[in-house]
Amino acid sequence: MRRTLLLGIAAALLGAVSAHAADLKFKPGEDQRFDWKSYEAFKAGHDLKGQTLTVFGPWRGEDETLFKSVAAYFEEATGAKLNYSSSENYEQQIVIDTQAGSPPNVAILPQPGLIADLASKGLLTPLGEKTEKFVRDNYAAGDSWAKLGRYKGKDGKEQFYAFPYKADLKSLVWYSPENFEDAGYKIPQTMEEMKALTEKIAADGGTPWCIALGSGGATGWPATDWVEDIMLRTAPPETYDKWITNAVPFTDPAVVNAISEFGWFAKNPKFVAGGISGVLTTDFREGAKGLFTLPPKCYMMHQAQFISSFFPKDVKLGTDADFFYFPPYASKPELGKPVEGAGTLAMITKDSPAAKAFIDFLETPIAHEVWMAQSGFLTPLKTVNPDAYANDTLRKQGHILLDATTFRFDASDMMPGKIGAGAFWKGMVDFVGGESAEDSAKDIQKAWDAIK
Repeated sequence: MRRTLLLGIAAALLGAVSAHAADLKFKPGEDQRFDWKSYEAFKAGHDLKGQTLTVFGPWRGEDETLFKSVAAYFEEATGAKLNYSSSENYEQQIVIDTQAGSPPNVAILPQPGLIADLASKGLLTPLGEKTEKFVRDNYAAGDSWAKLGRYKGKDGKEQFYAFPYKADLKSLVWYSPENFEDAGYKIPQTMEEMKALTEKIAADGGTPWCIALGSGGATGWPATDWVEDIMLRTAPPETYDKWITNAVPFTDPAVVNAISEFGWFAKNPKFVAGGISGVLTTDFREGAKGLFTLPPKCYMMHQAQFISSFFPKDVKLGTDADFFYFPPYASKPELGKPVEGAGTLAMITKDSPAAKAFIDFLETPIAHEVWMAQSGFLTPLKTVNPDAYANDTLRKQGHILLDATTFRFDASDMMPGKIGAGAFWKGMVDFVGGESAEDSAKDIQKAWDAIK
């Protein structure tokens, strides 16, 4: 009886293991795009059988499914059980859970401001100099990403708390290759060339840009992306960093200049679809469709990678729609190839061997390649195989990240909410509506100075 029972338990365990292995999206060793050596090496160094890891993050719906497809490899390699959860109001939920003393082992968040707050209250575990060095050495623009992971703890000491995982790219200009080809236009390599192209399209009787600031209660945010991208191309990244903290005010010449440069494009009615009123009232999702009308309402649109989700359903990426890197100024070669974007960062909110192992897992190419091969994932990790990307569009966007000399997180997302998601948005609407760059900057700064 005892032998039969033991055999039954063994069979059940084997069944569980084989069923678990069957859950893996790509069978280890078979798809040659993936770095299976990194997976096997991680597996050999981590035995966590019987342990449970709780992970809380922002991903829901399809993104949750995609993350779980990656997490399955962590489970298979370590023997640990990974329980993932999220919430519609995840920003508030993680604060409630950490302060109540019931945090997950690992939290993954896209808001550096929230991470800074958690770190300052002593609610995060430092990841250590070795992990920070890994990011610095193995990420494109590694110093930028390492800096993004550093925050001040409860003792005021700055340490590396947050591991960057999954990047979002904003420094893109979308266009229709067919429209460019028909008109004989070439992709600009510098900002000077892009301005010349803008003037050329207008002189030919076309409309160069779709700039649409409408977004309901968030109207104005697309203009902040323009200004932030221009800031990174006209001023050193250190100025950008100080601007985020108000050490460099909005009234500083560097910021006023970036706003003015945005105005060169947005405030000329000949350059924008629908004129100035079109810029102010068109929803950004609708504005994107102007690239594909006949005749085209516009030839170019500066928007993040996600805008393609709002293209007409019959538009094929890479054929009907494509993008190019928002170019740098030839007159500012010392600023290199900066990229503005966003992303998620993983941190330990309740330390355990499995939590440390999960951060180690994120260092492996396989933790990136499994998601790359499916949908909506970009990474600055230099050790991944770009061929693992699911399509040419993602691969091209990935190359822009890998070619970056500087990466900076969306500035408005780093500022206090009343500024980055309030006064900055309103100030840009007022600016396009007729206010001067100087006056708009003064209005935004006045709101910042009023914060106590």
